[in-house]
Amino acid sequence: MMDVQPIVDWLIGGAGPATDPEDVVKVLCERMVECGIPLDRLALFVRPLHPNVAARAFYWRRGAAEIEVNEEDHSFTGSEEQLTSPIHVVRTTRREIRRRLEDPAATLDFPVLQELRAQGITDYLIMPLEFMNGEIHGMSVATRAAGGFGDGEIAAIRRIKPALTRLVEVFGLTRKATNILDAYLGSHAGEKVLQGRIRRGDAERIHAVIWFCDLRDSTPLADGLAPEAFLALLNEYFECVLGPVLERDGHVLRFIGDAALAIFPVGGDPADAATRAVEAARDALARMAALNEGRRAAGAPELRFGIGLHLGDVLYGNIGTRTRIEFTVIGAAANEAARIEALCKALGSPLVVSEPVARHTRHAWRRLGSHALRGVEKPVELLTL
Repeated sequence: MMDVQPIVDWLIGGAGPATDPEDVVKVLCERMVECGIPLDRLALFVRPLHPNVAARAFYWRRGAAEIEVNEEDHSFTGSEEQLTSPIHVVRTTRREIRRRLEDPAATLDFPVLQELRAQGITDYLIMPLEFMNGEIHGMSVATRAAGGFGDGEIAAIRRIKPALTRLVEVFGLTRKATNILDAYLGSHAGEKVLQGRIRRGDAERIHAVIWFCDLRDSTPLADGLAPEAFLALLNEYFECVLGPVLERDGHVLRFIGDAALAIFPVGGDPADAATRAVEAARDALARMAALNEGRRAAGAPELRFGIGLHLGDVLYGNIGTRTRIEFTVIGAAANEAARIEALCKALGSPLVVSEPVARHTRHAWRRLGSHALRGVEKPVELLTL
């Protein structure tokens, strides 16, 4: 049997200096080739816990400069492509599949095998990678060598597999934690939590443009729709309104029913954060206009909403109980942003901003006068585009 113990030791030791899955796959394959395994193609198949990604695959091919990474969304699950793939069978049976494609009588029971044979592949092996929690992921190897893989080479690949499985699991758990935090907290807050900011009361004072938006007339909308249809409507609404926030590096912190709270932290220049927030609001208004055009054509009622923008200091951190906390912003400025948004309807404008926000941008503004905000001692000058 060829000596692959150095590869196993390298994997068990964390595969340094590789720092990401692509690096690990690339160096692993190069070391396997150096060890004498006639590898021409290797693929790793993983199923991440991700709101948008159902499957991810990493492909190494001899002679290619980069690792190819393919992702499939959740429509892939249950599709013909998924059900006719060898990795699906491996996951459901927990067994290896090997096909000696050099043999004219080889069983080509998966579409990919015909493609591989056309590429000159002579031998194909796919095996399960079983995580400690019972999840099954997979790895395939293929060669163009005459006669395919030898018995010693197959044994060497199987010798590598357990150590590779543990490393893939570590990467997977880390990525899973990041995915969950990004989805439920946002990437910025999630990063802070991963850095250890998890104690109740951990907070920092930041200067930010605070964004508060709310859907109008949601009660009659909800009453007129099945719950599933109303949920789909809310998702469509939030995509229109908050997509522009995320695209301009804003942080969406909370969904409160059909309302949402976001921030644009101020770095060294308030004008940058204020401009990005206003541009996000303009984009949200344009996207909602396009959505409403389609709704009118379909005979559905238009969606109306308000956005309030304010600039001020807030505490950014953890609040809650001992067993249930939330990473968000608190402070007078956040409350005032919500009060400003509440005036959108009365002022007849879907976007209302405070004077401190308008002052830091070059947009053309129309003054709406000074208005008293509930709980705020002094009136606030409000404007709209």
